Amino acid sequence: MPLDGPIVLNAAQARVLGALIEKENTTSEYYPLSLNALVNACNQKSNREPVMNLDEEDVRLALRVLEGFGLAGRAKNADGRVTKFEHWLGEAFNFSRAETALICVLLLRGPQTPGELRGRTERIHRFDEISDVLSGLQKLAEREPSLVAVLPRQPGTKESRYAHLLCGPVDSVEFSYVEPSASADGSAAEERFTVLEATVSELQRQVEELRQKVENLFG
Repeated sequence: MPLDGPIVLNAAQARVLGALIEKENTTSEYYPLSLNALVNACNQKSNREPVMNLDEEDVRLALRVLEGFGLAGRAKNADGRVTKFEHWLGEAFNFSRAETALICVLLLRGPQTPGELRGRTERIHRFDEISDVLSGLQKLAEREPSLVAVLPRQPGTKESRYAHLLCGPVDSVEFSYVEPSASADGSAAEERFTVLEATVSELQRQVEELRQKVENLFG
């Protein structure tokens, strides 16, 4: 059933929840997960920031807390003698696929820019435009209680980063994204510029990644 109050997870609980969400969407043939598979998913070195080293007891304790919040626990319809585990995000929040993808990647990799989120959510949900990412973040921020916040822009950076709030409050600024079509002419132009700027930053990042790959291949 949906949650009716704020929750605060620690790092291990957030990692367990994020790993369950990811594996349901990317390796559904192995989902729900056994305890051993879940430990491995939590500790994998790719797509994790920071890399963690949880043991079975850490994951068991995390699952116990998540079950208390109605977010994850033993799979309800799993067959076989091995106990398996699943998340219940749909029952708790009734997320869209876009919202699920954003929360999942934020749980697994911490605060990120819209461009980073667009690239890292592709295995779960494809966002065609940066504006689609911003729209999804806005919906999460407008929930009661809010589930996402925008962080103050770091010195020397062009894009703001966004963080989930499932581990408690963060130092943030007011989330004020508005769809361009619903804005006045001046603010719409400013918003279009912001979206364009984010798109350019993402393209620059992709070009740099390609350049490094070519250098590694032929260097």
